[in-house]
This record gives sequence, structure tokens and C-alpha cells, in this order.
Amino acid sequence: MRLVFMGSPDMAIPSLTAASEVSDLVGVITQPLRRKGRGQKKVPSPVAVRAAEMGIETMTPSEIKSDGFLELFRTMEPDLALVVAYGKILPPHVLTTPRLGCVNVHASILPELRGAAPIQWAIARGYRTTGVTLMRMDEGMDTGPILVQEETEIGENEDASSLTKRLSEMAAQIVKEGIPALAEGSLTPTPQDDSMATYAPILKKEDGRADWQMDSTQIANRVRAFVPWPGVYTQFKGKRLLITGAQPIRGSEKGKHGTVINAGKNGIDVAAGSGILRIITLRPEGRREMSAAEFLAGHTVSAGDIMGEEKRQ
Repeated sequence: MRLVFMGSPDMAIPSLTAASEVSDLVGVITQPLRRKGRGQKKVPSPVAVRAAEMGIETMTPSEIKSDGFLELFRTMEPDLALVVAYGKILPPHVLTTPRLGCVNVHASILPELRGAAPIQWAIARGYRTTGVTLMRMDEGMDTGPILVQEETEIGENEDASSLTKRLSEMAAQIVKEGIPALAEGSLTPTPQDDSMATYAPILKKEDGRADWQMDSTQIANRVRAFVPWPGVYTQFKGKRLLITGAQPIRGSEKGKHGTVINAGKNGIDVAAGSGILRIITLRPEGRREMSAAEFLAGHTVSAGDIMGEEKRQ
């Protein structure tokens, strides 16, 4: 079976490898060069790098709705297109070009968490389980019929980076088993129940601003969820603190949300809307990550101090 792979980030690489093992991989389509780092140097996507190592032709179209792209896509004569975190919505004329259509691996148990950031929002919202879904694509966003699903528990202390790695390996296994089954016609598509759908929108920088009116567990979940970006940050004495490790603890808030309750070797305890958040590790503005104890060695933090104040102009 002639297969075209469409994907961009590191998460897609295990699925790319799996696809090459169970099909005739005739092309890879990925995002164009992006500026990255302090020097803003243009670099290829992780998938482009891996495809080059594999000796596979790579396309990096800036516009996939153009007639020129469609013509190039058709010249590959694909039987199937496999999409894994490509980062662009496929237009109808692309969806219908392969003989067997296009399928997508999505990092959730659809119809829950449709959208761009299912891994992060699963953790942020306190989900106990998540998984991966192989689905046949249609014109909607993650609305197509389900072909295969695999579920997994989310670890109590698991962050988005470690969960992404686990789900990428699960996705590769689904590709390895599902693509041959699809080619044989042994998979039965199951329509999604749209009434059960939830959504995981693309992350924005402001999603990382600590809302001290939230429950302490919710804030701790966001610290784990928004790794590596946008992180969870707050203002303290006119400077920004990035909270990199935290946990909810028992106890009475004893103050307005955002109030420091206690600061010691175990961490900095801050009153939330409900409960207390213990900050264990953090990164001060312009500094490296450090433990709360290291921060306290160089900064005065006292009970009654307030977090969340905006910088003074």
C-alpha cells in the first residue's frame, strides 16, 4: 500500500517509523522551516529531519489549499494518507485524493478532547485516563468515525512531556496494527457521538497565568499540563515567577487567595481559591530553575506576601 505521511513534531516520529514498516512510504509532508531559539535560525521540523535520515522524499508546502500542492500530492498516487500532529487542517480535495482516504491519530479518546492540545488539557482538567484514537478523517475537526482506540491511565505526577512520549509510542503501535487492518478492510468505522464531545483548544500564553482563585489541585494540574509551554507563572514583588513544580496540600487557606501562608525548606505555601498550593520548584525571571529553598536563600518571602500582583509601571 502506497502511503503518504503528514506530521511535524517529535511526537509524530514513532508513527512515521511504524508507517515505514507496514507500508510503502512514498512521501512525507511536514511544516515548513520555522525560526527557533535566540538566534531565530530557521530549522526543519523534527519529522523532516527524521525523514531525511530515512531517505524519504519530504514536502514542506506553505499552502496546502493550492492547486500546485494538490497536483504534487496526486503524483504520489497514495492509497492512504496518515496524519499525526501535522498542524494544518486538510481541505476536502486533499481528503478525497487517496484511494482509501485520510486517517488521523489523535491523542485522546474521541469524542473527548477534540482539538489542538488534547494532552495538555487532559492533565489540566484532571482527567484520570486518556489515550489515542485512529480515525477516518472528514471535513470537521476530529469528528470522523473511529477505527481503533487505546486507553491509558494518567500518572498522578505525570506531566505533559512524559505523557506525550508515552502516547507517541501508543500511537506507533496503533499505526503498526491498524494500517494493515485498514488495507485488508477488517476495520469497521464507528461514528462518534457528537453529544459527548469536549474540546481542547490551542494553548495561548495567557493560559499559563496562575489564577489563585482556582482550587489548588487545579493550579497544580496546570503546572504539570503546561510543560514546556506556556508554563504557569505569577507575579511576585514586581517580577515574574515561573512555577515548575507544585502540589496541593491540606490545610486552611488563612487568607485571601494568592497570600503566602508559609515559606520554608519544604516549599512556599500559597492560599488558593480552595486549599493551599505548595510551590516546590520555580524559575525566577531571568534566572535558572531552582528549588523553593534555594529561592528563599536569596529572597525574602514572608507570610502575608501576595502573589499575582501585576508589575508596577
